[in-house]
Amino acid sequence: MKISTLAIFLSTTAFLLSEEAIDPERAANTIILTDSGVKNLRIETIEAEERTFHKTVFAIGRVEDVPGRGYAVSSRISGRAARVTARIGDQVTQGAILVEVESRQPGNPPPTISLKALRDGIVTEANVIKGMPINPDDALLKVTDRSLMWVTAEIPEQRAAGIKAGTIAEVTFPALGGAPITAKLLRFGIEADASAGSVHGIFEIENSTGRLSPGMRAELNIIISTREEVMAVPETAIQGDPSSRVVYVKDFELENSYVKAPVVVGDSSGGWVEIVEGLFPGDEVVTRGSYALGYAGGGGGVSLKEALDAAHGHEHNEDGSEMTPEQKAAEEQAHGEGGGHNTGGAPKWLIYYAAAITLAFLIAIQQLLNKRRKEGQSHA
Repeated sequence: MKISTLAIFLSTTAFLLSEEAIDPERAANTIILTDSGVKNLRIETIEAEERTFHKTVFAIGRVEDVPGRGYAVSSRISGRAARVTARIGDQVTQGAILVEVESRQPGNPPPTISLKALRDGIVTEANVIKGMPINPDDALLKVTDRSLMWVTAEIPEQRAAGIKAGTIAEVTFPALGGAPITAKLLRFGIEADASAGSVHGIFEIENSTGRLSPGMRAELNIIISTREEVMAVPETAIQGDPSSRVVYVKDFELENSYVKAPVVVGDSSGGWVEIVEGLFPGDEVVTRGSYALGYAGGGGGVSLKEALDAAHGHEHNEDGSEMTPEQKAAEEQAHGEGGGHNTGGAPKWLIYYAAAITLAFLIAIQQLLNKRRKEGQSHA
């Protein structure tokens, strides 16, 4: 039993001694929040990992119909519109009847012809109503196939040199939100915009859902190079001035704690920033709420000492370093000299010493009484 107790004591002592002292710089840069503080700042994190990093050129563009993908609906005979089934904005399918034209030729009823959709599309113009007179040269409807669209981007002239036909761009539409859509550069426009210092890049994009409309704003990240296994974080995670960039990393052991970590940044592109130094895969980096953390101070949460005490199960100093036996004794003495009402202001060590002396005295008295009782019994 003694050996087992000794082994436990030695192993526990070894564990405490082996605990690595907290880095003073980490202690100074740790922000501890309460649960409500985390919610109020709306803290969100992302796990840092190596990813495919695209170097891009940013451009603004607008959505346009693809030329040649529309057609007009007209009648080959004169007459009147006896029936109109299509209105502007309607999606029509190939072969669907759009307008019925009643001929001016005699008959009872007069002969009619049906004007049908040549291809699938959306009615983008409508110039006919029921009962209206019809002539062969009238464009009654215009139908446009918008399953493919163009995005015409204004690319800065100084950034266009590395871009050629076939280049891929990631396109987002502020009006729609959601993930970027991939588009391919078909060609450049036939004229540059001298006033804006840009050239027109024409990108083709799928529109099977029909959500894209002409005139809609587009934001393009045109990919000019790609690198694999690059440590990068969202731009919203980067704080500090250009000479001293920092991110806030969730502490790996302390709850609701975030450590300000200096980083060296590289290229930035498409909302991401390359991290050259300062992060490791698996670090949880604050993306939302990182700016506010710089002004959170102590955050109203527990102190670093209290957080480490709870995490490690033993006491630490205010700076986060492990408390030595001498420091513990000094703290106990300081607390004792503080005048606790149960101790009369006596130091704890003195109370323990007095208790031990009293116990020893009581044991000696008991042994003396037992000895006299035995002697009395032997004389009788």
